[in-house]
Amino acid sequence: MSRDEPPEYKRRNKTLSVADALAGAIDPVLRKRGFAGRDIITQWAVIAPPPFNTTTQPDKLSWPRAAHNAEGATLYLRCAPGQALFAQHEAPAIAAAINRYFGYVLVKDVRLSAEPFSPGSGRKAQKPYQPSQSEIAKVGKQTEQVEDDDLREALQVLGLALSSRSVQKNG
Repeated sequence: MSRDEPPEYKRRNKTLSVADALAGAIDPVLRKRGFAGRDIITQWAVIAPPPFNTTTQPDKLSWPRAAHNAEGATLYLRCAPGQALFAQHEAPAIAAAINRYFGYVLVKDVRLSAEPFSPGSGRKAQKPYQPSQSEIAKVGKQTEQVEDDDLREALQVLGLALSSRSVQKNG
């Protein structure tokens, strides 16, 4: 094989989850932020006590430099606007919840980060679609020859759902 030719791609005959496929890109970034693994980031909604599971995000984990004083790290949290004072006041409870989840003293202190809080990218709530009378009539006309009542009703629901998808794509 000459030096100019790229190496042949080795195919993996197995399926991978997106998290496993991106682990090689994400893990070095998390290590720079002080995290040894992805657990504290991915399981934050379970680890943090309410309401901090929705109003805060872990930003950075800062470990002490002295090896003899390695009793725990300092966790920096990003907070939603208006939640910083409450989060700072409840910092010992947040640290206790994290340590309880991991089973050892991982976090000794919780501080607030200056970085802005950006909540998760959940789906935005959409208002329910109300089909027009002409769409209801069109779907009804297409399914009127079906003899079974349950099947006709299921097909009408399906037809209205598909018509709502086409309206949302176009409009």
